[in-house]
Amino acid sequence: MTKAYVALEDGRTIEARSRAPGRTRGELVFTTAYTGYEESLTDPSYEEQILTFSYPLIGNYGVREERFESDRVHPRGVVARDLTEDVAEWLAEEGVPAIDELDTRDLVTGIREEGAMQCGIAAGPDATAADAEAELDACKGMSEHTDIGSQVSIGEPVTYNPDGDGPRVALIDCGAKGSIASSLVERDAVVEKLPYDATVADVESVDPDVLFISNGPGDPENFEAAAALVEEYVGDVPLAGICLGQQVIANALGGQTEKMEFGHRGVNQPVRDLRSNKVVMTTQNHGYTVSEPGDLDVTQINVNDDTPEGLESDEMNVITRQYHPEANPGPHDTLGFFDDVLGMTSARTN
Repeated sequence: MTKAYVALEDGRTIEARSRAPGRTRGELVFTTAYTGYEESLTDPSYEEQILTFSYPLIGNYGVREERFESDRVHPRGVVARDLTEDVAEWLAEEGVPAIDELDTRDLVTGIREEGAMQCGIAAGPDATAADAEAELDACKGMSEHTDIGSQVSIGEPVTYNPDGDGPRVALIDCGAKGSIASSLVERDAVVEKLPYDATVADVESVDPDVLFISNGPGDPENFEAAAALVEEYVGDVPLAGICLGQQVIANALGGQTEKMEFGHRGVNQPVRDLRSNKVVMTTQNHGYTVSEPGDLDVTQINVNDDTPEGLESDEMNVITRQYHPEANPGPHDTLGFFDDVLGMTSARTN
């Protein structure tokens, strides 16, 4: 067995088995999802993080590219109780260090009790505990990654469904999952995906019916360009956001955000709608949350901790969700969000 080591911010260094070699560092987080590992591993919101799977066996239905949410693996490293050969080989090909044969239950319990923590990993034939500890020493906190958007966003605008008859959506790509654009295109919207640092002039050039701020990694306060777009267009163009997008919109409209202790990551997060009192199950992946909604109304909350899951304003034509309504992976309870978004404006004929 080729050894691996993970050094934790709490002072522990744990021995494991190397499944994909390398040295890496990042914020150690966990997901409770037991399916959808391909979608999770290609989710840009995991940039600069080490993803721990709480479910013990990862990879039992192989690896299929059509399930990917982006064109690469985003976590800096992967930790599991047991990784199958398919997943281990995929991660090795992607150059993403991966380790298994360690007590992930203990890791997850530690994160729940002490919060998401920085860590370093060393895996492979020459790996030592000192290598992992050196990676930990070089690890930065998530808020210190001030330009993380540049790591996950497109460089040039991309148009999806250019001949569609629905509304034109300017999707600001702060690390957007592919299924967000797909969900809009399925409803015949024209999706103009723009870089995370798009300017007002960039948005004006596509003349959108809806401005949509995507999910993404890191601290929402570091996405200043997206917040500036919200400030520019609020009240003139309908606004929508998912995950990081909800946080960016709240910050821009007088609210505040804060880092969570260990975040919400998984496919079984219960959300209650305050108007209907209906509870739905949702897919989530975020480490920050809205602490003050500002000029927006809280319309949905997380059943477990009462954090805001939905913000709206009929007056300003704003609707956001903290969870992922596109449900890749996860339950399909909330797909109607995209109908609500497109319903904020009349269809546009191209």
